[in-house]
Amino acid sequence: MMRVRSALFVPGDRPERLPKALASGADAVIVDLEDAVEPGAKDAARAAVAGSLRGCGDRSVVVRVNAVQTIYFDEDIALCAGSPAVAAVMLPKAESAADVVRAAASGRPVWPLVESARGVLALEAIAGAPAVGRLVFGSLDFALDLDLDPLSTAGRAVLDDARHRMLLHARAADLPAPLDGVHPQLDDIDGLRAEAARARAAGMGGMLCVHPMQVAAINEVFSPSAAELAWARRVVEAAAGQRGAFRLDGRMVDAPVLAKARRTVEAAGGA
Repeated sequence: MMRVRSALFVPGDRPERLPKALASGADAVIVDLEDAVEPGAKDAARAAVAGSLRGCGDRSVVVRVNAVQTIYFDEDIALCAGSPAVAAVMLPKAESAADVVRAAASGRPVWPLVESARGVLALEAIAGAPAVGRLVFGSLDFALDLDLDPLSTAGRAVLDDARHRMLLHARAADLPAPLDGVHPQLDDIDGLRAEAARARAAGMGGMLCVHPMQVAAINEVFSPSAAELAWARRVVEAAAGQRGAFRLDGRMVDAPVLAKARRTVEAAGGA
């Protein structure tokens, strides 16, 4: 499974932006047929996406289709099934395993976007459904669904509860760490870094983003720092020939510490 730190949205009705998005350094590019496209432009956007995907390499992009409850869903899934460039389908407003099964008709991994109370309460079934590639948190829509203030202490606590549930169910289902929602303030890179660092510390695997200028900061935060990588390498090297726990720089290194060090080295590409 490809590691995804940053997943960049590009509007489906702006196909000219796709090459820039693919060159942005984002680990995944999400072509959006849902929120970014007005209802009256859905058919034209789908046709434009079909054309632009023909110039992409195999399994290059993720497509966010319209929700299963909409009249656009079936044609969106047919587009994904027929395009070799589609690596995965992002399913918005995922609220049941049945929703995932319908999206899996594309023949692609499904990324359920959990963004409602119903979705959070159905996480066990959603995470365990066949074809799920990873869970994604639609934090802004979730806040809207619950009518909470995401910037308040109380609202953040509710959002964190949903994140923690996603983390637990993803781990229990042997899925990669979930992706966190977007940071909507495009000119607030410091705030973006802070949110990304908080998400990473909690165990999230990456973040959605809505502008190429956000990609580098997200990739940096969700990658091991130089100090983290140096320590991890020392632990792995020191463990060679050791039997059981040992001491390094005054710190006990046992199986969990060694496993974490190896994971850190792997996340850095084994360098």
